[in-house]
Amino acid sequence: MNTRKTINRRQFLKRSAGAAALLGVAPTIIPARVLGADAPSNKITIGMIGVGDHGTGWNLSYYLKNNAAKVVAVCDVDENRMFRAKETVNERYGNEDCSTTKDFREILARKDIDAVMISTPDHWHTIISLLAIKAGKDVQCEKPTLTVHEGQVLSEAVRKHKKVFQTSTEDRAVPEYHRIAELVRNGRIGKLQRIEVVLPKQPAGPGDPTPQPVPKTLDYEMWLGPAPFAPYTKDRVHFNFRWIWDYSGGIICDWGAHLFDTAQWANDTEHSGPLEVEGTGTHWSGGLYNTVKDYDVTYRYANGVVMTCKPGNPSIKFIGTEGWVGNTGWRAPVQASSSKILESKIGPEEIHLYTNPAGEHDDFLKCVRSRKDPYFPVEIGHRVSTVCHLANLCLRLGRKLKWDPKAEQFVGDAEANRMLDRPRRDPWQLPKV
Repeated sequence: MNTRKTINRRQFLKRSAGAAALLGVAPTIIPARVLGADAPSNKITIGMIGVGDHGTGWNLSYYLKNNAAKVVAVCDVDENRMFRAKETVNERYGNEDCSTTKDFREILARKDIDAVMISTPDHWHTIISLLAIKAGKDVQCEKPTLTVHEGQVLSEAVRKHKKVFQTSTEDRAVPEYHRIAELVRNGRIGKLQRIEVVLPKQPAGPGDPTPQPVPKTLDYEMWLGPAPFAPYTKDRVHFNFRWIWDYSGGIICDWGAHLFDTAQWANDTEHSGPLEVEGTGTHWSGGLYNTVKDYDVTYRYANGVVMTCKPGNPSIKFIGTEGWVGNTGWRAPVQASSSKILESKIGPEEIHLYTNPAGEHDDFLKCVRSRKDPYFPVEIGHRVSTVCHLANLCLRLGRKLKWDPKAEQFVGDAEANRMLDRPRRDPWQLPKV
């Protein structure tokens, strides 16, 4: 076992000076790697909350590659995933220092942790984020919120406490989507008239609801948290939570939080939203899964733009009075109605949308230092999640809904307004921050 211990800058200087005094010689010149940007005391310490497939394969992977950060703790209710993440961290740093816990509150209580990366199921996103802010942490959290109300509360808390919050998706760092949005914002297709969004179809369902013994390695009660109690089945937890209304919003929330962001970005409505939504669709039934299965949704914006959303090959297309631009397939090459649009240069005096080609994690770390907003700040993430929630509520109620994006309320629809939030199981209510 490697028992090498890491020491901070103060400890190193103290030990070096002490040794020099005993020997009666001048202190040894300290390597730049100890006092420079790579010094332990200069790194942003990260606690990982949720280290499942995406939490480890994507989020943890990127943090371990970034020398500005140091992952010091991992948390997951599934100890198999927790210990796998711990081994990954220790292997990267060549030590045995990474701590583990099944209770995220232990991460938040640590004064030596600067920021957290939250990669839990959706029903935990806002509660953990609020508690992290209350504990003084900056936050990067996976999308989306579970409800519209949660996004409102979270946005207020981030601003009140002046914390850095990155809604965690890569889209604004993807050159294709950034390019498409800039072309539209700079009028290359004329006046924008229509946006066509295609989200992928949900993986196979309907899921097996048959109760099963809870694995000894899983803290199932903590996994459920604020959600209603339900018997354990393997089809309920981990990746499959996305297709169950108690924990998520189905394919529309999962993928809509990606492509709707590019739509809102290009449409210059990222701080607002549509005025109405209508559509038709079906839901999974006869098994465990109950979110939207098939859907055909239409939004209308105050600027006259109409946006449609259907299932298929994940794609986006912007249609204007002088042409169109978009792509077919996730992160696929940009396409346009003419080479003039496709090859157009954005001039120095035109609109340049903020991005960070190094990605969401690097952007978050830079903003933790600068105290500026990252490329996908809390309010914009909230507004994108709201677009997703509007579609789901429209399809659940089976009628057109009129939306006031300023008041963030449905117009003349008390039943729909009651669905802007959901009940939570004690003791996991939204904390006052």
